[in-house]
Amino acid sequence: MPTLTINNAKIHYLDSDPNNTDKPVMVFAHGLLWGTHLYDNQVAYYKDHYRCIRFDFRGQGKSEVTKSGYDMDTLADDAIALIEHLGIKKCTFVGLSMGGFVGQRVAIKRPDLLDALILLETSADAEDPSKIDDYKKLLTAIKFVGMKRISKKVMPIMFGQTFLTDKSRKADYKTWLKHLNANHKKGARLATKGVIERDAVIDKLANITTPTLVIVGDEDVATPYAKAERIHFAIEGSKLAVIQGAGHTVTVEEPEKLHRVMDKFLKKFT
Repeated sequence: MPTLTINNAKIHYLDSDPNNTDKPVMVFAHGLLWGTHLYDNQVAYYKDHYRCIRFDFRGQGKSEVTKSGYDMDTLADDAIALIEHLGIKKCTFVGLSMGGFVGQRVAIKRPDLLDALILLETSADAEDPSKIDDYKKLLTAIKFVGMKRISKKVMPIMFGQTFLTDKSRKADYKTWLKHLNANHKKGARLATKGVIERDAVIDKLANITTPTLVIVGDEDVATPYAKAERIHFAIEGSKLAVIQGAGHTVTVEEPEKLHRVMDKFLKKFT
């Protein structure tokens, strides 16, 4: 299990082709309560042409549960340090939800590391005040009863109705429910708290010069179209795409549609 100690945290990562210095690099940052598995479909699709690197944020997946460091700026610093530790000069950074919060900050802090930025199902705003009470209830529930007692209530936030009501995808539903249940209680709570308390970066996005693609599912209830549109309008020259039939986890729900949109965008850089 490859790990790197970064900013006093043991960070787990997977590298599809660690000895290849010729391929362009794609770095994947997952959403809250997931891990490297969120991008299984994308790595399978892109690994022949890209060196695909994905990692678990601290407190999630197989990375260390640290006492602190769950704010978005520290997580961005973790991502930057990982890229540098692996000797990556340039990469396409793909971030979903929380990974997108981090991706925006990486683009602001270190544009020299990026060829392109792909933001999936994410926001540049602080957490919606109307949702904070619900998130605080989630934190309390995680602390006292763990993920298994609440994971079925989280699934409709993570996935759209097309996925949730498709009987042919019952096995997929069970697989992702199992992934939710596998979260470390303390790690999940600290990571969620970091997301809730994040600062807005919308007023800094005008500084992003990296070619950017913003993608949102038309069934995303966590970060709906309006959030994606705000990012698109704020980053000059960015592209915006809507994936039909996808909720907040487009990498799982509609991977083929996602890849077509990404391919069209990436043709400019490879």
